[in-house]
Amino acid sequence: MSQAVFSTSQESNIRHNWNVKEVEALFALPFNDLMFQAQTVHRQNFNANEVQVSTLLSIKTGACPEDCKYCSQSARNKTDLEKEQLLATEKVLEAAKKAKEMGSTRFCMGAAWRNPKERDMPYVVNMVKGVKELGMETCMTLGMLSKDQADQLQDAGLDYYNHNLDTSPEHYNQIITTRTYQDRLDTLDNVRSAGMKVCSGGIVGLGEEAVDRASLLMQLANLSPQPESVPINMLVKVEGTPLSDVDDLESFDFIRCIAVARIMMPKSHVRLSAGRSSMNEQMQSLCFLAGANSIFYGCKLLTTENPETDHDIALFEKLGINTETIDDDNKDVELKIKTAVIDNQHSDLFHNAAQ
Repeated sequence: MSQAVFSTSQESNIRHNWNVKEVEALFALPFNDLMFQAQTVHRQNFNANEVQVSTLLSIKTGACPEDCKYCSQSARNKTDLEKEQLLATEKVLEAAKKAKEMGSTRFCMGAAWRNPKERDMPYVVNMVKGVKELGMETCMTLGMLSKDQADQLQDAGLDYYNHNLDTSPEHYNQIITTRTYQDRLDTLDNVRSAGMKVCSGGIVGLGEEAVDRASLLMQLANLSPQPESVPINMLVKVEGTPLSDVDDLESFDFIRCIAVARIMMPKSHVRLSAGRSSMNEQMQSLCFLAGANSIFYGCKLLTTENPETDHDIALFEKLGINTETIDDDNKDVELKIKTAVIDNQHSDLFHNAAQ
């Protein structure tokens, strides 16, 4: 039996020494075998019928100096995205309150920066403190962080910091040239050293080879500790970006990414992230079966579409899935959340923020 294939003698181990050949062996498994192994690992570490839900708000949109070829927010890409200044703290907290009413347990705030400037730090620190006071988990993605900035965010009570690796080290320079892979790893080190949890994943469908998807997951799994949250994004092609005409990734290849991530990172929340609006219910259901147990609620992410929240609730009901904030025995609470979702799903406070 290949070392990459799951066995009960290894089921409780978290490995940080994966190699590409082992990961490729997982991807090469017959689909049913891969799904069975992923579901087995998932059930050993999580409630198989529960999904953690988060809301993502763009607190500063557009005019980013980076050259990420997938991103609508890059100033180098002609996407006609309307630029916005940093949102006022009051607006952010208003959005967080609505997100909590909609059933979200975590509120994520994203800014289109290469890195936050020192003049910005007092504002984002106040946002973190305000959301924490609402009783929600907090997450931010602000670009690269210095050690001092990471310490400031940790002192404010930030729970998670998101900084994706995006793709494999081998494919990285085909996608981004304005910051290095090591820059990303250094930010993750600063976040860990400050005592915060890490949210880090990548984007598939960037025109990469299959080995690049294996290499990306190897990089994530070999981080020690592994990221507590691993968003797996399907590229959302945006007109005006260099990747707007790239070939679509085959659906089963994406589902395999979810399953392999679950096997390699058994205790991480694997988030079915950007690209869900192009997935039918059957594909999303297979992703949950493969071990995805986190999503973003809301009709928008940073600058890309996301399914309407009432569609998510309808799918959860079909699958018998509960969210972390809904008590199965309290139908009044469930009804209140569903009503709030439908009433607020078109709120213009929410911006697309998945990438």
